[in-house]
Amino acid sequence: MMASCVKQLLSCKRFFILVFTPVVLLPLPLLIQTKEASCAYSIILMAVFWCTEVIPLAVTALLPVLLFPMFGILESKKVCMQYLKDTNMLFVGGLIVAVAVEQWNLHKRIALKVLLLVGVRPPLLMLGFMGVTAFLSMWISNTATTAMMVPIVQAVLSQLNDTDHHTSELENSEGRTNPGMELEEKNAMAMTSVQVISNGHMHEASIDTTEREEKKRINKGMMLCVCYAASIGGTATLTGTGPNLVLKGQFTQIFPDNGDILNFASWFGFAFPNMIVMLFMAWMWLQFSFMGFNLKKTWGCGVIKSEKEQAAYNVIREEHRKLGPISYAESSVLLLFTLLVVLWFTRDPGFVKGWATVLFNKDNVEYVTDATVAVFVAVLLFILPATKPKLHCYKKSNSFDIDDLEEEEKESFFSVPLLTWKVVHKKMPWSIVLLLGGGFALAKGSDASGLSHWLGQQMTPLHTIPPWAIAIILSLMIAVFTECASNVATATLFLPILASMAKSIEVNPLYIMIPCTLSTSFAFMLPVATPPNAIVFSYGHLRVSDMVKTGIIMNIIGIICTTIAINSWGRPMFHLEIFPPWANITDGQ
Repeated sequence: MMASCVKQLLSCKRFFILVFTPVVLLPLPLLIQTKEASCAYSIILMAVFWCTEVIPLAVTALLPVLLFPMFGILESKKVCMQYLKDTNMLFVGGLIVAVAVEQWNLHKRIALKVLLLVGVRPPLLMLGFMGVTAFLSMWISNTATTAMMVPIVQAVLSQLNDTDHHTSELENSEGRTNPGMELEEKNAMAMTSVQVISNGHMHEASIDTTEREEKKRINKGMMLCVCYAASIGGTATLTGTGPNLVLKGQFTQIFPDNGDILNFASWFGFAFPNMIVMLFMAWMWLQFSFMGFNLKKTWGCGVIKSEKEQAAYNVIREEHRKLGPISYAESSVLLLFTLLVVLWFTRDPGFVKGWATVLFNKDNVEYVTDATVAVFVAVLLFILPATKPKLHCYKKSNSFDIDDLEEEEKESFFSVPLLTWKVVHKKMPWSIVLLLGGGFALAKGSDASGLSHWLGQQMTPLHTIPPWAIAIILSLMIAVFTECASNVATATLFLPILASMAKSIEVNPLYIMIPCTLSTSFAFMLPVATPPNAIVFSYGHLRVSDMVKTGIIMNIIGIICTTIAINSWGRPMFHLEIFPPWANITDGQ
């Protein structure tokens, strides 16, 4: 009876949160009746909706358009302007290029080529998987990278395991459920049947059991390395993951006179070395957890490849062969991608004047930004042809046949472009654009209502605590919080508060905001924490306990690496030892 009541209550959870959360919080604006209280009501309400996901994240992000004008915090036209700012366009342009890379399978060609180079010894294979996944996650979405890499991992593991029955069950379960419990039970029954045959087979069964357990551990390690590398790799570039763009947008909005200290080149210079160190530490931890450090056994020093390893190598080679020679379209996309990265790095490198400063930005006005570059390359993708232009584009004909129109279009000088809007519309995660816009609206409303100033005053006593200690504590807190909430939503909620706190205790805001932004990507412990974890978990090799035990150490590794980075090369890069003049000037208009 009691169990059925609890079950019914849980089924009504969404209804209760949607109805009662606004009612329970309503005394806040009604009794205090200040703009600060009304803004706090809006933020807390959105935080609850974001954490519980009772309505889509993008829909929750639209609430400021409704609540801020209603409470007299900000005019509707000023709220709506926040939803398509420069940072949003940087995100859109970068993602369009990523869609083109996916569309022409360029990412798969890069991945398979690297795996052919590193070989199939388990440690090197894991390093290859992690390196490729991290690199691709720097430019395309973590989810798309993981979805592309995991089937390759699965195919290679199938050859290394050499268990056809086991493999077929995993393939049948792909993307649906976690059959880990069923598989373990079936394997256990198989071991029992072998041991019961006769006493003469006991030793053989024991060896077989040990071998199976070793294979299971390797499978777990190989799967975890992909989702972990996807999360780590996304931190290296400004467009690699949503929280980085939230930081860029919030920082620019709250501190408009910062002199563009945080751009693609400066972020890469700080975050890329940190990503490399963290990726190496993660690889070492996964080696220790699932493979051990027996060099002769795991690295194969002086040992000839086994038949299974050769079969796994052949799988990778066959997949690469199926791609065929690199096409004209792939070459064009690779060229445009390279152009995008070069233009981003050289726009304003910091140590010298960039091309944008010399050619376009005059009188201390920044006309060209990273978003300009991203949109420029994105537009080229819709213009340049997918096939090599043909000079014999004009063909004289005495008759007109409508059935030949399609063929004529293929043979025309200017063929179908590298990217069409239909493809972009299908693959682009438009909800993130609204989510980013909602975050900018919250930051604008917090500043206009005075809530940011009030929060800053409340945090003044933190002045007695060393800044490095504050950064570590907040990073740990956010790393735990992001296990249960969207990383973009987490960054959106916390960054304006952290900016206010940094101003109140007179610490460079980047000293607090950068480590906390990186911590939102440290979602290593739960399958629901981030889509890469969920994708890997669905293949059936892992249990929740496996992910939790390994992920706790991964979170600690992430915090330690980020703390070392921000206190070493981060200090001179962003001048973190001083409280800059621009931090006292905010966008209070």
